[in-house]
Amino acid sequence: MKRALIWLALAALIAATPAAAGELKVGMKASDWSFPDADGNEYTMETWAGKVLSISYVDPDESDLNEHYTDALKKAKDEGRLSDEHYQGFGIADCAATWKPNFAIKAIAGKKAKKYNTTILFDTDATLRNAWGLAKDTSNVIILDKDRICRAIVRGRVPDDQVESLVQLVVDLQGK
Repeated sequence: MKRALIWLALAALIAATPAAAGELKVGMKASDWSFPDADGNEYTMETWAGKVLSISYVDPDESDLNEHYTDALKKAKDEGRLSDEHYQGFGIADCAATWKPNFAIKAIAGKKAKKYNTTILFDTDATLRNAWGLAKDTSNVIILDKDRICRAIVRGRVPDDQVESLVQLVVDLQGK
């Protein structure tokens, strides 16, 4: 009996830890944040109020892991399926997940920002990774609707067979 109570107490303690309680899941409203770009300009989700957001939260060592997904978003935008008026895709570098110095991270980010004509922000102390329960040492993709409700989240590589359905989700969310 004592052993069962100990295990029950341990399970309750694990379930109540901040990481478990704060993990972002589909259907939850995402908590806000504030991060700078390479020029020191601060951005929050409110910066893109009223837009569907596709956020790539990435360990700089894994900056190419979900490029196939980002390329598909760029193609959808080039085809007119995604509108600047209703959609914003951007990246956040998880600077705490790498050994690379910030100047090297900014150089990598600058190339990505130019390629995708987007904004790259810098999370220097894993604030968002910890707040949303994102995976470390990889790439995470988060899709938020206009009300900041999480509609999809992929921790790790987006499977090839899910790329088009995620892009279509972003396209569909623009009209809602």
